[in-house]
Amino acid sequence: MTSQEARRRLEALGLDDDAVGALHAHFADAERRGKAGHGFSRVAWLETLDFDGDARPARVLAEEGLERWDGSRALGYLVLEDIVRSVLAEPPAHARVVVAERCFPTGALGYWVRRLAEGGLVAALTATSPRRLPHPAGGPPLTGTNPLAIGIPSSDGAPVVADVSMGAVTHGDVLAGRARPDELVPFGGEHSHKAFALAVGLELLVAALAGPEPGAVLVVARPEHDPVPALRELAEGRRLPGEG
Repeated sequence: MTSQEARRRLEALGLDDDAVGALHAHFADAERRGKAGHGFSRVAWLETLDFDGDARPARVLAEEGLERWDGSRALGYLVLEDIVRSVLAEPPAHARVVVAERCFPTGALGYWVRRLAEGGLVAALTATSPRRLPHPAGGPPLTGTNPLAIGIPSSDGAPVVADVSMGAVTHGDVLAGRARPDELVPFGGEHSHKAFALAVGLELLVAALAGPEPGAVLVVARPEHDPVPALRELAEGRRLPGEG
């Protein structure tokens, strides 16, 4: 799907210009970074979802150290877009936890923490999805793929961004036909219990704070130190997460 076709089809979903622009920017960034499963191919998937094109997320609690947002049946991409814009406009004095209820789908989480890190903030973000990962021993799906993304700003250039899903393949790979549904299991082979443990921990963390529906939890803080340049020097030109 081309960029122009993606934009036309997003407009046909009944979204306003700001929402179309936010979604298109997310998908275009994924395409540039080689994450096709989170790119323009997602538009066809969005066309199958039940969401309210006129809905807007609402911030229902605003304290210095804690915010709560209700997705209000808006697409999770647009919930996180509003959250990121809000945090960048009003960053925490020290740190803040942001809980988003009814927030799905959330896309490539690295996109959101990168923007926060480019704004000078340390950020860690996780989000749940419909249950897709089974126990390593088999059985029904118990957790979402539950990615975890961390963005760290740097004084010597682009931030470091680590973004890892707990699945051996992504749901996007399955949607695009690059992987079979039965390949969507915790990554790690004989060590997949480790990925499954992380998936369970993140599943329950988000559920405890955001409720039973898919949601997201963001921790954002002002950095007290600048550790990235020293790590880059130690890496001696080797690629770090999120670079290139």
